[in-house]
Amino acid sequence: MRFDSARAAGLEEGKVERIADGYETEFTEAETAALNLTDAIIGDPRSLTDAHRDALKAHFSDAEIIELTLGVGLFLAMSKVLINLGLEPEDMPVTLIPTPGS
Repeated sequence: MRFDSARAAGLEEGKVERIADGYETEFTEAETAALNLTDAIIGDPRSLTDAHRDALKAHFSDAEIIELTLGVGLFLAMSKVLINLGLEPEDMPVTLIPTPGS
C-alpha cells in the first residue's frame, strides 16, 4: 500500500525496491532514520541504538516519530493477522490510497 502523499513527495517504486540490507548508502539521512526505526519494530527492538534515536530526533518531530512508529506497528499487526488467517495474497498489486487527515 502507498499513501498518495508519499507519491506526491516523490516516492517511486524503484526506490521502494532498493530497500534492502545496506540501504543506508541508497537513501537520505532522514529516510535511513525512518528505515532503522522500521527495522527495529519489525525485527529486534534492541537494535535501535541511541545514535538511531538521535538521528530520528534530528529529522522528525516527536509527533512524526510517534506517527511512524504507530504506522509501522499497525501494518505489521495487520500482516500478522492476515498470515494467521491464511488470507495473505500470493501476489498483491500496489494500492494507492489517500493519506489520512489530508
